[in-house]
Amino acid sequence: MNTFHLTAFSANRREIACRAAVIVTCTVAACVLSLSPLSARAQDLKIGYVDRERVRVESLPAKTIEAKLHAEFSKRETELGEQEARLRAAAEELDKIAPTLPESERGRRQRELLEQDRNLARKRREFNEDFAQRVNEERAGLDSQAYIAIRRIFREEKYDLILQDALLVGPKVDITNQVIKALGTTGPPAK
Repeated sequence: MNTFHLTAFSANRREIACRAAVIVTCTVAACVLSLSPLSARAQDLKIGYVDRERVRVESLPAKTIEAKLHAEFSKRETELGEQEARLRAAAEELDKIAPTLPESERGRRQRELLEQDRNLARKRREFNEDFAQRVNEERAGLDSQAYIAIRRIFREEKYDLILQDALLVGPKVDITNQVIKALGTTGPPAK
């Protein structure tokens, strides 16, 4: 059970956002390409591509964030797992002894288990919401760091266009490794 993997959240939203970003970036690329003559395009246009998901998983700050979140939430995750195990054991025990209990006692214990299950479900929802919020906060910080690194590469290496989301990309324009390396050398910003 890997609840700490950062890419597991908001898959549908991310897919929609990526599709929209691809459309926008392809439109921008088409506009840039249409503004220059054909011969100049082939010789002078320098395009780069960054795989945002690889940056979010493979960069040093991403790994640091994952370890930080794991440390922050692992205790609560363990406690919830233990509570779930205790609740399952209590339910199994009640199932075993239920035939021997008076109807009123059986009903009371079932209500108690139901209430415990509701409380546990509420705690699990709160945990998931807290975890998702922290992931989003940390991801926003990482995206900001990545943007700064990409902008620096853009200026230093005189790129005309750097895309962050694309449908198909050749290895000649993929600068993701450069961005990951730049993030590893700059480190997280001081707070």
